[in-house]
Amino acid sequence: MSTANQQEIFRAKVNLETSRIAWKELQRFFASGAALHVHSDLDLVEVAFQISEDNKSLVQQWLEAGLIGAVSDAQAQAWFEADADMWAVVVSPYVLVQEDANVLHR
Repeated sequence: MSTANQQEIFRAKVNLETSRIAWKELQRFFASGAALHVHSDLDLVEVAFQISEDNKSLVQQWLEAGLIGAVSDAQAQAWFEADADMWAVVVSPYVLVQEDANVLHR
């Protein structure tokens, strides 16, 4: 199997592991510093894939551009108060979260 095929299979696996979840259920990951916010301009699955592939240069670009980063206290508070739903996927040791533009309130 080619490397390209293996990557596509892994992307599909990451996609299947991505789910919508209430922010309140992710609070413990935020409290432990493991929650990373992914800006809505980025594809959550692609970010998870690139982190898992240890693509340091691309991840660094996203970090420097503010497109990914630790969830801020203000974000966490706003999502908690709004009872927001998020898209989330685990890329150990992180949980990547992204606002669900279609379902901000449950």
